[in-house]
Order: sequence, then C-alpha cells, then structure tokens
Amino acid sequence: MKSAAPSNYNALQISLHWLTAILICGAFALVWTFDNTPLAPDTFKLKLQLIAWHKWAGITVLGLFALRFAYKLVRGTPAVDPNLPPLQRKLAIGVHHLLYVLMLVMPLVGWMLSSAKGYPVMLYGVWQMPDLVAKNEDLAKVLKDIHELLANGLLLLIGLHVAGALKHYFIDKDATLSRMLPFLKHK
Repeated sequence: MKSAAPSNYNALQISLHWLTAILICGAFALVWTFDNTPLAPDTFKLKLQLIAWHKWAGITVLGLFALRFAYKLVRGTPAVDPNLPPLQRKLAIGVHHLLYVLMLVMPLVGWMLSSAKGYPVMLYGVWQMPDLVAKNEDLAKVLKDIHELLANGLLLLIGLHVAGALKHYFIDKDATLSRMLPFLKHK
C-alpha cells in the first residue's frame, strides 16, 4: 500500500528518470540517423543495426516504465508544489501523466508496427519478442503514422517538461529542479 507522498525523489527514482530520458533521446537520435541513412549496399547493415538499436531502446523504455510505475504505486512521488498557480499545477500534473502514457503506448505501437511489417523485435539481438499482431501492410502504414504522431507529441511534452524545470530554476528560483538533480543547489 502506498503511504503518504515522500518529500523528495530517492536515488532509484532519479536513476530511472535519467536512464529513461537518455534512452528516449537515444531512440530519437537513432531514428533521425537511420531515416537519413540511404538504403545502399555499403550502408545496408548499418541501417539495420540502427533500426535494431531503436527497437531495443523502445522496449527497454517499456520495461523501465513498468518498473517506474510499479515503484510509483508503492512509494509514491513528491507532490507538485501546492503554491503553484492552479493552471501551472494542472499543466505540470498533466504533462507528467501524458509522459507516462507515452512511455507505455509508444513502444507498444512501435512493437506492433514491427510485427505488422513482418520484422520481429530481437531484443538485444538475442531474444525474439513475440509478435503482437500478424503481418499486415495496411495496418503497418496506420501504425507508422500513429507512432510518428506519438513521437511528435512526446517531443512537445519533453519540451514542456524541460521548459518547466528551467523556469523553476531560473525564474522561480525554487528547489523543483534539484529534486531530480540533487547536486544542484537552488538559487
């Protein structure tokens, strides 16, 4: 059972946050790289490896989401500053909730996309994940559009999340950012 909300994030929560952030940024970097890598004889293996790494990052984010969410249910998370204006408070809570939704939905849609294209997800090159849907090119086209739409939404939410953290640090001069960067002293 979840007890009262903790006053701060602990080392596990901070580590999972930053590991997830690094993997999400890496997944974006990989997709931008393989999208700009021509499908030619001399780059074919590289392109396939970049795609595989992108899938690994996505499935790993999905696993970390499960761990983070379970731990959040057990330990809870620090409350959003009750002194924030109501609109900012609702925005902060909404962005966090949507980030969690996308950490779940986006990798699942990507996994379904890979299945619909007929390309199994080989996690870390050693474990074949089960297909979530049967091969279906029409479905693959729809899932590709959905995956891209979710990616654009995720980029927007990450931008709002980072902007909010920087606003707290540079404008509000409060301790919000130091909850995820404990070495950072608030001004």
